[in-house]
Amino acid sequence: MTGPDPGPAGETGPGDWGAWPDRPEPGPARTGRRGGRRRRGVPEGGGGSGARDEGRGFPPDGPAEGSPEGQGPPADPQAVARAICLRLLTMAPRTRAQLAEALRKREVPEDAAEAVLERFSEVGLIDDEAFAAAWVSSRHTGRGLARRALASELRHRGVDEDTVKEAVEQLDPEQEAETARRLVARKLRATRGLEPAVRTRRLAGMLARKGYGPGLAFRVIREVLESEEADDPVVPDDPDLPFA
Repeated sequence: MTGPDPGPAGETGPGDWGAWPDRPEPGPARTGRRGGRRRRGVPEGGGGSGARDEGRGFPPDGPAEGSPEGQGPPADPQAVARAICLRLLTMAPRTRAQLAEALRKREVPEDAAEAVLERFSEVGLIDDEAFAAAWVSSRHTGRGLARRALASELRHRGVDEDTVKEAVEQLDPEQEAETARRLVARKLRATRGLEPAVRTRRLAGMLARKGYGPGLAFRVIREVLESEEADDPVVPDDPDLPFA
C-alpha cells in the first residue's frame, strides 16, 4: 500500500514520510502511560477493539453462542463440591451440616454433594465428634461458657443431639463451678458501691448470658460476696488480668 499523494511543490506533506502506515504522520508525539512514543500502525478503516478481536478470530462480543468456540465441557459437580469444601475447611473447621448448607447455596446437585461429604467423612476431613469436643474445650476455656451455652452453639452448627450431649458431658461440673467463680470475681470490682440486690442481679445476668443456670449462679455469687465481706479478697489486684 502506498501513502497519500504529496502536497504541492515546496510543501512538506504526508507523502514525504514514505509508505503509510509503516511510519507515523508528523505531529506531536503521543505518549503512553510510561511516556514513550505510541506506535500507530493501524490498518485503514480499523483501529477499534473490534478489529483486534477479528484478528483473533472472534467477534467483538466473544464467541458466538452455539459455536464450537463458545461451548466447553460442563463442570464436574463433584469437583466443584470438593473445591468448595476444601476452601471452607482451610479457613476454619466445619461441621458436616455447615458444609452441606454451603453446597446447597452454591446449587451443587444433592447426589454430588452427598458423595463428597461422605468421602470427606471417611478420610477424616469431616469429624463432628472431634469438632464438638474441641469446641467445648476452647469456648469454655477462652470465653467461660457453660454447658448449656455450649450445647446451643453446637446445635446451631448442625451437630446432632447425641454428639452434643457427649461433648458437653466432658465438662466436669466442679470445673464449671470454678469457672463461674472466676467470672464473678473478675466482675465484682465493677459492682462495688451498688446495692447488694443490684450487684447480685448484674452478676447473675452475666452468668446467665454465658449459660449458667440460676442455682449454680446464685450459689457462686453468694460465696464470692461472703468472701468479700470477710476481707478475703478473691478479685485479682489487676482488674485487666485475662480470664484463664
